[in-house]
Amino acid sequence: MFAATGHVEHVHGQWRVRCQPDVRTRLKRMLPRVSKHAGDEVVISHTPENCRDLLWFLDRFPMSVSNLALLEQGSAAHREEEIQVARILEGRVDLPPVQLNRPARDYQRASAAHLETVKGMVLADDLGTGKTVSAICSIVQSQNLPALVVCPAHLKHHWVEKINEFAPDLLVHVIAKGTVEPLIKLPRRSRRGAQLDMFAHRMPDVLIVSYHNLRGWADELANQVKLIIFDECQQLRREGTQIYSAAQHVAASARRRLGLSATPIHNYGSEIFPIVQVLKPDLLGEREEFLREWCQPGGDGKARLADPSEFGVYLRRTGFLLRRTRSDIGRELPPVTRVVHEIDADTEALVAVESDALRLANTILAATEANRGDRMRATAHLGELLRQATGIGKAPYVAQFVQMLLESGEPVVLFGWHREVYAIWAELLKEHRPVFYTGSESDTEKHAAVQSFVSGQTNLLIMSLRSGAGVDGLQARSRVAVFGEFDWTYAVHEQCIGRLDRDGSVGGVVAYFMLSTSEDSIDPVMANVLGLKRAELDGLRSPNCALIEAVEDGSEAIRSLASHYLKRKRDES
Repeated sequence: MFAATGHVEHVHGQWRVRCQPDVRTRLKRMLPRVSKHAGDEVVISHTPENCRDLLWFLDRFPMSVSNLALLEQGSAAHREEEIQVARILEGRVDLPPVQLNRPARDYQRASAAHLETVKGMVLADDLGTGKTVSAICSIVQSQNLPALVVCPAHLKHHWVEKINEFAPDLLVHVIAKGTVEPLIKLPRRSRRGAQLDMFAHRMPDVLIVSYHNLRGWADELANQVKLIIFDECQQLRREGTQIYSAAQHVAASARRRLGLSATPIHNYGSEIFPIVQVLKPDLLGEREEFLREWCQPGGDGKARLADPSEFGVYLRRTGFLLRRTRSDIGRELPPVTRVVHEIDADTEALVAVESDALRLANTILAATEANRGDRMRATAHLGELLRQATGIGKAPYVAQFVQMLLESGEPVVLFGWHREVYAIWAELLKEHRPVFYTGSESDTEKHAAVQSFVSGQTNLLIMSLRSGAGVDGLQARSRVAVFGEFDWTYAVHEQCIGRLDRDGSVGGVVAYFMLSTSEDSIDPVMANVLGLKRAELDGLRSPNCALIEAVEDGSEAIRSLASHYLKRKRDES
């Protein structure tokens, strides 16, 4: 055996290795997380996986260790968790009983067993497969009470309804304000859910709070909740905000942490790390270790994953990411029919913004590295200017198309982005009494709009592209989605389609993409970015593809558009 001269010491949550230069070089090459810079010692954070890797290296190059028991303990923990995760993924464990008012499916119970093993994870099952019920399977475990659900504000009603449906014995309280209020005087519910004229002097079983309001409750809830669930957990990707700090503070003391999202991870490595740090802080090591092992610099200054597919495999293998497709769980639905409907829209709105568009295009193309900020602002402004003008120009034609669908008896969910566009649709389709679920309504008004549509009081629901994530129930009423405006990220459209393409759907879902063919509109550019004319649009959700969702803001496409726009205008003049 090779006799190495060296010493390993544990200091402030890190392992510091001092050894011979040739061994140090080998250590840097074999452990991708450690810094490759020259120095007398190699430093690596104290995580279970790092402990196992370091102990493995010491088997080949023995050194003295100041706290060998701690190193062996971390390594053993990683080995045991790896074995248990493999058994769960291979279906070799007995699922624990879950007592619900309505029986949970086996794959939903399996996710609860999975969480008990890994302690922190993201559940990224296909849209519409019942991630909320999977989470409730964990909530009802006595060791996880009290539980906290953190969700977008518009989903608080959804969680109350689902918990009352599947676990009516649980005492649920919605935190409605951002400031601390007493929790000890809450109406106790009977087994049937009816309120009694008495008060329970205890914590509720389940607390539900929006991400926004969590900021004021972090100190109150820390060390109080046993299970914390982050619905649409991609909202945790912005490190350094008050919301993020509050989430991290409360999660740190919870025994189990669960994130829910069908599209949880974006292609910016710098945005992936904060999510993992909240849910399973000992998985990726320190930020610099994560960047060294998995990322490469991006042209925009943001670190990107070097190999998204490989990283997705790693997250699955470690058990942090659990993703089952409909095929995996035997609940396949008819494929979604996607139709790109081309329209020759009005150009009046585009002509009205022509002078501003020309000015912005010139700024984009004339900008240098010295005034890069001006170019970025002009790019964003030009994209938004042309998006709104395009939406206004095609709004009457979109309304005509939706009118035709409504007259044929099809309830319709119409997706858009700009208030000016909503106003045109509202006026042209007013006879159908449309209801709205956009950024302008309160949570109560949004909930009422969904109920009005689902109950049949109206056949037209107009939704914002980014307001409907997590909304359930629409699938029982409609199978038709119309995209009157587009988003730069295809995953947003997938989320919208997922409101209808889910268990309980009334039939095969049809999604219409209303594409303006005007040369000055931004639709052709967005269609190219989104791949609307590709034959295969389901690749993002294929189990064989990376789970990393590419984020696209259209910057490069808009710069190309600016060049083309200026050339065409010069040719016309």
